[in-house]
Amino acid sequence: MEIRTIAIDLGKTVFHLVGVNARGEVVVRKKCSRTQLLRFTSKLRACLIGMEACGGSHFLGRALREQGHDVRLMPAQYVKPYVKTNKNDSIDAEAIAEAVTRPTMRFVPIKTDDQLDLQSLHRIRERWVGGRTAVINQIRGLLLERGITIRKGRKHVEASLPHILEDAENKLSGALRALRHNCRSRCSTSIDRSRNPTS
Repeated sequence: MEIRTIAIDLGKTVFHLVGVNARGEVVVRKKCSRTQLLRFTSKLRACLIGMEACGGSHFLGRALREQGHDVRLMPAQYVKPYVKTNKNDSIDAEAIAEAVTRPTMRFVPIKTDDQLDLQSLHRIRERWVGGRTAVINQIRGLLLERGITIRKGRKHVEASLPHILEDAENKLSGALRALRHNCRSRCSTSIDRSRNPTS
């Protein structure tokens, strides 16, 4: 039994693997953990391995390359047309096996640890900025219910809020002032984090 191509349908803890020979026939089907998968591939001759580019695929791709395999990652949307019947993990792996051998297939470069670190920083910063925007919009909405309007934009909220909180004539209750102050503090924390996501 000679395996020329392996396709792996990735999961968080369980992987479905399909091995294909030179004629394109499925000769191996396995369900295994990450450790079992790496143990299995370490005993094989170097072959083409295809996976969808997703969470964990870059780490696994580097590990398989260290074993001498030719690893190729593909965007999931490019694999989808090769799914022949009702979707399940084994059928997905077969589709990956077919897609990875196509000459016109587009592949995703395997990221290094440094590239993944930078990507993580961008994602964390994006989440903090989104949280900050949500708090700012909430502050504007709560103030609008009391007849106080603030122009759109973080700078306008930052500039207006201290004056609004200090103004004794705008009829804001003590509880509402405390709530606004708390929202303002959370907004400031999100702003600081978005400016320096490593802190």
